[in-house]
Amino acid sequence: MNLWYALVELLPFEWVTLDFMKNALLAVCLMAPLFGLLSTNIVTGKMSFFSDALGHSAFTGIAIGVLCGLSAPIWCAVILAVVFALLFSVVRQKTHQSADTVIGVFSSTAVALGIFISTMGGGSFTKFNTFLIGDILSVTPREIGLLALVLLVVVFLWLLFSNRILLTTVHPQLASSRGILIRRYEMIFTAVIAVVVTLAISWVGLLVINSLLVLPAAASRNVAKNMRQYVLFSVLAALVCGVGGLILSYWIGCSTGATVSLLLALWFAVSFLLRKRSE
Repeated sequence: MNLWYALVELLPFEWVTLDFMKNALLAVCLMAPLFGLLSTNIVTGKMSFFSDALGHSAFTGIAIGVLCGLSAPIWCAVILAVVFALLFSVVRQKTHQSADTVIGVFSSTAVALGIFISTMGGGSFTKFNTFLIGDILSVTPREIGLLALVLLVVVFLWLLFSNRILLTTVHPQLASSRGILIRRYEMIFTAVIAVVVTLAISWVGLLVINSLLVLPAAASRNVAKNMRQYVLFSVLAALVCGVGGLILSYWIGCSTGATVSLLLALWFAVSFLLRKRSE
């Protein structure tokens, strides 16, 4: 961390003397590639609301953790979100319902259960507001280390299985005919999304996390001409808008997650205009 602090202090900004901003900047630089990579498969696989549903299940896990008196309820949320994701994969494979229908069933059930648990016995819902809005400025060096580990794991899985996961999401019948174990890769993909979404909720916020997993790839899809550009533009969009949103939110004093989401939405609008011009 000392090396990172020294590098950041070379930047020409007055906030470089603040440790919490240095931590937040490093966290954004680690989260952005995660969102950018996962976004491409989420958008391609038409699972844009899946991350939102996972956020609701993570909220339920946090509520259960708080009810049980756990000092770190986020781990209860991680476990429940992974179980939720795997259960979703099983139900999706066993039913003829469309993916958005199954997502809607799980999402509505998870959010209802979370609200039920958090308000049980007349409890106040306000103690969970921090998870709805998020606070990237509260990230600690230990949490940054965890983010770095998750990023390494995701990149490793991406290098090994990205083509198989992509084919599984785009054309499962073709993937099956080529001997790809569809269920295995769907479960790996959904479990990874569950972990990333759950860990990021306390910093990004439940209300906007879905946009961060959809907008990078949606925007890059407007201008990318091949798969490499698609992934590269998605990661770059998440990184540039993430860093820009952090700095802008510090200057004007508002939510970082919401600011990053708005910048990504602006980039989507610009990329859409560029697409129309090139046609």
